[in-house]
Order: sequence, then C-alpha cells, then structure tokens
Amino acid sequence: MARKPASRQHDQGGTVLTKPPTPQREVRRAQIDLEFENQSLLGALFGQFDANLVQVENRLGVFISARGNAIHIEGPEDSVARARDVLNEMYDRLAMGQDLDQGAIESLIAMSNEPTLDGIMDGKPEGPPIMIRTRRKTIVPRSAMQATYMRSLVRDDIIFALGPAGTGKTYLAVAQAVAQLINGSVQRLILSRPAVEAGEKLGFLPGDMKEKVDPYLRPLYDALYDCMPPEQVERRLASGEIEIAPIAFMRGRTLADSFIILDEAQNTTREQMKMFLTRFGQNSRMVVCGDPRQVDIPGGDGMSGLADAVGKLEGVEGFGTIRFTAADVVRHPIVGRIVEAYEGPAA
Repeated sequence: MARKPASRQHDQGGTVLTKPPTPQREVRRAQIDLEFENQSLLGALFGQFDANLVQVENRLGVFISARGNAIHIEGPEDSVARARDVLNEMYDRLAMGQDLDQGAIESLIAMSNEPTLDGIMDGKPEGPPIMIRTRRKTIVPRSAMQATYMRSLVRDDIIFALGPAGTGKTYLAVAQAVAQLINGSVQRLILSRPAVEAGEKLGFLPGDMKEKVDPYLRPLYDALYDCMPPEQVERRLASGEIEIAPIAFMRGRTLADSFIILDEAQNTTREQMKMFLTRFGQNSRMVVCGDPRQVDIPGGDGMSGLADAVGKLEGVEGFGTIRFTAADVVRHPIVGRIVEAYEGPAA
C-alpha cells in the first residue's frame, strides 16, 4: 500500500509540513469463561462482597461476573488473558493453603504483565515452582525480581540485595535462612544490623546494651516470628542456633555452617563491611541487604561500606547482586508511589 503523503498547511509564516494522523489500532475484545471445582474456596477467591474480583476488574480494565462456581470475563483481549491467569493463580494459591490478601492479588496482577509469568507461577522453563517453605507458611515470589532473588538465595554464596523498603529484601532472606536451619543445611542463623539510625546515638538511650540495640534489631525479630512459632524462636535464641546482634559483635569471628544476614547495610562504614564479609566461613551463605539511597552515617553514601563493596565485588564469582526498584514494592500499592515520589525512578 502506498504511503499517504504529508499534507500541507499554509499560514503567515509560510508552508508547514504536517504528518498524516496516526491510525488508531483497533482493540480486539474477547470473552473467557472459567470454572472452579472446589466451591469451598470461592468465598476466599471472590472476597467479601466480591472485593477481589472488583480489584482485578479495576486494575485490568475488564468486566467480571460470577455465577455459582463459574466466572465470565469480558474486555480487551490482552487484559482478559491476564485476568484469567491472575484468577487461576489466586485459586491455586488458595488450594495450596496460602493466604490471599489485597497485596498478594496486587502482586499477581503486576506479575501478569511480566514475560516470566509462566516460569514464576508454574516453574517452566526454569525449573520447579519457586517457593520457600517454613514452619508457619509457604512463601512465593510477589514480583519477577523477587523470583530472581529467591533463585539467587539458593545459588550464590554472597548476595547483595539492594533497593527501597517494602521489596522483601530482608524478609525473603530470613525466610530462606529459617528454611535452611529447619532442614539442617546450616547449623546457625546469624542476623545483624549496624546500630545507626537517623542520627540517634546509643549512649543517649536508656537501659543496658541489649535494651539499647534491640529496637534497631526489631525488624529481624518480626521476620523470624512470622516464619517460625514463637516458642521455637525463643528456644533457638536461647541455644544460640539463632543469634541477633549488632555488626560490632561480629569482629574476630569465623562464621561457618551459618546463614548470615546483614540488614541496613548502607549504614556500615567501609571498614565494617570488609570486616563483616571476611567473617564468611565454610558451608555458609551470606546476604547483605540495604537501600543505597537511605544512608544515615556521617559522610553520606560516599562513606557507605555497601556501595563500596558492591563496586568492588559485583561480577566476582560466587557473588550475586539483586537490584529492586519502587516497582517491586510488595506492601500496599501506595508505598511504591511514595518511594517514587520521594526518590524518583531508579537509575
């Protein structure tokens, strides 16, 4: 077909060439019907007052109607296909006894636009389904980058996990550590943080050393209690199988047969980071988590041990580097928008 020539418009400034209007691509529409066998799961699948179906409708721009155990989906062809995949995965998660909340649904919707969706959900072609099993729950990825991270957690010796709050950096590392402790792959779980937060100094806080540092380590305790029954956490803390301590307590040690996690690593100095990384021992795995944009130590990111270590070690054999962005935030969707508003898109 011959290309339509540009039209000409005349004004007082002379002749102006204008492009022909771009033809609008016709949006193909489609309809799909789904049926779910286990009717006892339908209440959780649809949500109270069909809230889950409404969430999928609003996010994907489709119309969903439910009658009995059947669901009818109408809308643009691509969106209908995504809605089908999301609803099927929601049902499969409920069938496996997993939780299904607004955040999980939002993550499935986000992942439905990823080219790796089939690999994330079905384990094809990259191997078995990606999950972490702990005593309290089975954890599956909520974004494509989380899937990449979870693979790295079982493959690499030392992993740098970088990105904003809410992306699951520390939580997934703790979950993987708990799973390996339970199955006997490691003998100890060691969780550490620098005791530096927003300019506060330990000397001005009340109490003994444990009382001073515990507030800084609380997020690590929270992740532990979410993955293990409280009585098991307390028993393993008492026996030394689980250790939670500031980074200063790591000096002079060799950590063998251990899963070691350093959280808020952007607040380490270069000397602290070198000291920590060289604690690595036989049959161990180490995860270093941090947000390079949230440095609270004097001197800013120019003094951060995390940025220095990533610059020196990224690409070295045995090291993995995972970079999360605001798009990977798996808390309430508004958290991702807050991160972007404050920090701008990741470079």
